[in-house]
Order: sequence, then C-alpha cells, then structure tokens
Amino acid sequence: MNPIATLLERGGARVEERAPLGARTTYRVGGTAQLLVTLSSRDDLEALSGLMLATGLVWVVVGNGSNLLVQDGERAVLAIHLSGDFSQLSWRLDGDDALVEAGAGLDVPVGARRVAAAGMVGFEWAVGVPGSVGGAVAMNAGGHGSDMAAVLDQVTVWRDGVVETWSRDRLALGYRTSAVRRSDLVLGATLRLRRGEADQAQERVREIVRWRREHQPGGANGGSVFTNPPGDHAARLIEAAGCKGLRHASAQVSEKHANFIQADPQGSADDVYELMNIVRERVATTSGVTLVSEHRFVGFGVTP
Repeated sequence: MNPIATLLERGGARVEERAPLGARTTYRVGGTAQLLVTLSSRDDLEALSGLMLATGLVWVVVGNGSNLLVQDGERAVLAIHLSGDFSQLSWRLDGDDALVEAGAGLDVPVGARRVAAAGMVGFEWAVGVPGSVGGAVAMNAGGHGSDMAAVLDQVTVWRDGVVETWSRDRLALGYRTSAVRRSDLVLGATLRLRRGEADQAQERVREIVRWRREHQPGGANGGSVFTNPPGDHAARLIEAAGCKGLRHASAQVSEKHANFIQADPQGSADDVYELMNIVRERVATTSGVTLVSEHRFVGFGVTP
C-alpha cells in the first residue's frame, strides 16, 4: 500500500482527499489540496505525523486562511488544520502578570476578546488579526502599535518529529518573520500579559474594531497584501501609482484601503495573484520600490 493510501486508511475521518483549500481562505477563492489532515490532539499528531511525512507532500498549515492564496485547480500539498485541544485557551496568574496558554488553532480575535474580558491587558491589538495563533506566531503578526514579539513568552513547536519548547529569543522574531520553518508545526504559545481593568481592556478592543471597520474593507480579502517598506507605507505607494480601485477580471484593489485586494464571489485566485503582480510592477515603475508580499502562496510556481 502506498503512503497516501495508508494515511487515508489509518487516518479515517481525520483525512480528506481533494479537499477544498481556497474555500478555507479569507479570499474564498482558489483550488483544492490533495490531502487535508485535521489534528485535534497530541495523540492525533503522534499517530499520523510519520504517515504524513511519508507521503512526501509539502505541508501547508491552514488556520483561519488569512494571508493565504491558493492557485486554482488541485495542488499537490498536504494541508493541516489544528482544532480541538489545539484551540483551547487558559491562564494563570504570575505576580502582576498573567501567563496565557493559547492553542495554535485558536482564533486570535476570539482570544483577544476573552483575555480582555478577564482583565488582562496587552493583547487588545490582536482583535484586528484575522488569523489563528499558530500563524500569528510564525509571521509575528501585529498591528496598532504592537505585535506578537511584545507578548510572547514561549511557544511549543513540532519540528522533525520532536515537540520542542522555544523561547522568544529562539523564535528570532522580526517584522512579519520568525525562525518557524514551513515544515514546522506551531502547537501553542504562552503569552505574558499584564493584569489590569477589564472595562478598560474591552473598551480598547471596541476602539480597534471601530477603527478597522472605518478604515479597512470587508468582503473576501486576505488582509494586508504587502509589507511596509522601511520608512514608508505600501498603501501610500500603491495609491501614488494609481492602483487604488484597480480591477483585473474578478479581483480589485480596495477603494477603501489600497493595500487590500478583494476577490469577487466565485472569482479566481489566479486573478488575485495577477493583480498583485500588476500592482507590484506599477509601484516599482513609479517609485523604484519593489513591494514584498505578506501572503503565503500555494501554487503559482512558489514553494509554500
């Protein structure tokens, strides 16, 4: 029996063939994964990780699907989704601090709201991060003057068959970067927050939500498309290049915020990708700056 057939047989309901992957992203467009494995516990990971590696397929970890674009058609990848035990949230007090244990599959805005309601401060900004904790760690997500580097104490990572505990220093967190490799699997994170007033923390959460509704688009988008170049803003450069509102087939640069691209219902991921390239080329022509995407790509000739 070949490795894929073995994984399908032993994985049972935890493994799905030709699984919709683009539909799991916040763009809501794109193709399918050859395999999708849902892990709900450490036992699942221990039972299936060896079989998953044996398939030889590239792994793609999918949380909430933000910052992810999947090329149309079937992709020869093994997608991994963490749920169950990996979506839990708990905390304990440590003097004037609170240590928050967050599973990698936990929705970041949900976590931000829950800890704010419990009177823990320092994570309110994360209500605007439309991803899961694992992805937020891997890309050092941030916004509203803070990022994961400011709150992370340590993380649990599966690497090459071994579960390890990493300090913040080992993560080597930078602007939208970390030492987490594509083949690593973040399982959970410990956040160090301050004890404070729940009312004030919740009001800060509401302020951030109001700001984002006023300044950022809704609909099917993947969040900020490009990182900000040093000393500038990608949105300003895109607007200066005349790309705000620019449309290519079923994809359009947002008229509300130029560093967002929106996909039409039943649109094409290939159109979104092509529009990104058009924007990048126009910005390079007008300003001499080559924009770098924040997104992860599956397909498009890129190793995910």
